[in-house]
Amino acid sequence: MQHSAHLLMIRPVRFDFNAETAVNNSFQVNSKDLLAQDKAAEEFNQFIKVLTLNGIDVTVVNDTPDPHTPDSIFPNNWISFHTDGTICLYPMFAHNRRLERKETVLKAIDEKFIIRNNIDLTHYEQSNLFLEGTGSMVLDRDHHIAYACLSPRTDLTVLNDFCNQLNYKPVYFWAFDAGNQPIYHTNVMMCVADKYVVICLASIKDLNERQLVINAITASGKAIIEIEFDQMNQFAGNMLQVHNKEGKLFLVMSSQAFHSLNKDQISQIELYNQILHSDITTIETNGGGSARCMMAEVFLQLK
Repeated sequence: MQHSAHLLMIRPVRFDFNAETAVNNSFQVNSKDLLAQDKAAEEFNQFIKVLTLNGIDVTVVNDTPDPHTPDSIFPNNWISFHTDGTICLYPMFAHNRRLERKETVLKAIDEKFIIRNNIDLTHYEQSNLFLEGTGSMVLDRDHHIAYACLSPRTDLTVLNDFCNQLNYKPVYFWAFDAGNQPIYHTNVMMCVADKYVVICLASIKDLNERQLVINAITASGKAIIEIEFDQMNQFAGNMLQVHNKEGKLFLVMSSQAFHSLNKDQISQIELYNQILHSDITTIETNGGGSARCMMAEVFLQLK
């Protein structure tokens, strides 16, 4: 199944601008806001409220003050969960992001869900090769396709290893922002849902690679909803489809992303599912990630 009814989210305790990730994340802006943690915590709690009021199950784990992990609010980069009971751990570019792999998080998952297998790709960090989870890859879980824009954080060797171990087909390409800088994570320029894909096709500048991606999406039977650069910059590609305990579908995004969409795009999306959004401006500004990055979807079986 493409979408999950269970999400893992990490409540921040020392959220802040991360200088280690800013070197190749053009979406980050250092607001130098001394109240960034307080504002992020408030935004996080409101986001959780939006999800739970709509019947979506969220496992919330409080981050720990030490070691300091300013980006812990984005767990989807270091861990993913799969329907066969597998969890996968990923190699991270920034040294302080590697510290996010905390036992408190793994214990919370183990207490609630059945884990049958563990794939650990973190050894690639020793070779400076990285694959940052479902940030680096946008997975079509139904068709076992891993879409990936290559970047300093998304290495082809590790991508192929992931695909070989979990039986995915890699569809890789280069994507660039309006300033011609490589896009650091695939999930800021595309979102794969059950019957459609939201994507900034203009960011794939090589026309052969662009057609390769279009062909893969079309062959999977999904519609394409295209967004522009300015919408991508407002995180309109950083969305996640989920369902609640009654099976009702939602596309979750930030309020900034929602307000960047035009009426036709909203109408297209609402043909398939309801839209949920929440204001996470502080998190987006300082963290350079948005709603999708905050949600690690859990496909494991409940105990």
